[in-house]
Amino acid sequence: MKNYLIICSIIIIILTITMKKYETTDIIIPQEAIRFRVIANSNSSEDQNIKLNVKNNLTKTIDELIADSNNIDDTRKLLIQNKNVIENSVKNTLISNNFNQNFNVNYGMNYFPEKQFKGITYKAGEYESLVVTLGQGKGNNWWCVLFPPLCLLEAEENNTDEVEYQFLVKNIIDKFMEK
Repeated sequence: MKNYLIICSIIIIILTITMKKYETTDIIIPQEAIRFRVIANSNSSEDQNIKLNVKNNLTKTIDELIADSNNIDDTRKLLIQNKNVIENSVKNTLISNNFNQNFNVNYGMNYFPEKQFKGITYKAGEYESLVVTLGQGKGNNWWCVLFPPLCLLEAEENNTDEVEYQFLVKNIIDKFMEK
C-alpha cells in the first residue's frame, strides 16, 4: 500500500509539472508572418458554406501563386502582384454559389481579435494579412498563416477551447504495478 501511495504521489507531481508546461500564452505564429482570413457574411449555414467554398478555392489559387516562394518578401510580392487573380477566384466562387453580395479583398495590416486555439492565445492586434470579407462580414471566420506556410493551423472562431494533452504515464504505472 505504501508503494502504491508513493507511485500515485510521483504521478501527480509529474502530471502537475507537465501540465504547467502546457499552460502557456506563448504565440506560436512567428513575429514575421502573413496571415490569411476569410470572414463570412453571417453565421447562417448558407453563408458559412460559402465561406468554406471561398476558402477552399482561394487556398488552391494562393498555393499555386506562392508555390515557389522561399521567403516572406517573395510571398508578399506575389500576393500584391496577383491581387486581381485572388479577387477573380473569390468572384468566380461567389458566382458559382449564387452569392449576390459584395466582397472585399484587403492585403496589408488588418485587425485580428484575440483567439484561443488548442490552448494557445493569439493576441489581438494589427497583423500583415490577406483578408477576404464576404458581404457584411459579420459571421465566424476561417484563418491560417500563409507564410511561413502554417495553414494546417486552421481555426474557426466557434471552435476555440480544444486542448489536447498526451502523457506517457501509463508505462510508468504499468512498470510499478508489475513489482
